[in-house]
Amino acid sequence: MNKCVFLDRDGVINRDNPNYTYSVESFEIIPGVLAAVEKLKQAGYFLVVVTNQSGIAQGIYTEEHVNLCHGYFQMACGNKIDHFYFSPYHPTATASLTRKPGTLMFEKAIARFKVDITQSWMVGDRGRDIIPARKLGIRTIQIGDEIEEENKAEYKVNNLLEAATLILSQH
Repeated sequence: MNKCVFLDRDGVINRDNPNYTYSVESFEIIPGVLAAVEKLKQAGYFLVVVTNQSGIAQGIYTEEHVNLCHGYFQMACGNKIDHFYFSPYHPTATASLTRKPGTLMFEKAIARFKVDITQSWMVGDRGRDIIPARKLGIRTIQIGDEIEEENKAEYKVNNLLEAATLILSQH
């Protein structure tokens, strides 16, 4: 069994944009993210991005835009992300278990990478990131304060580098 860190994308890896981040030009990697990814990989973690991308269903951008952003990040981090899962659905248009707070993106990664949930973590900046991890028994870390009280994570940090430091201190 393998240990894994699940990562939300917008607000964790790159700066969040209320008007969506779907071009490489606007995909601004948050300072410290590349160092955090490196530390977690060196410690033997699988790294899996799980992200809602409802702008696809809304016709704002395409899956190709998302894949280009993910390819850009892979290039920047030295191909250290083991897989990117994204849900293209919008909650008002199509119900889907892949869309967080659904658990299907996590379950796919758990099966594919033989993940031991007791050694794994989710890092997110919204309640919808924390809810599925909690349902599955994955430990949780939130970045920032924008999570509803009932969905707060076990730990709170300011950025992914602090999250990586916390994760590595737990083992």
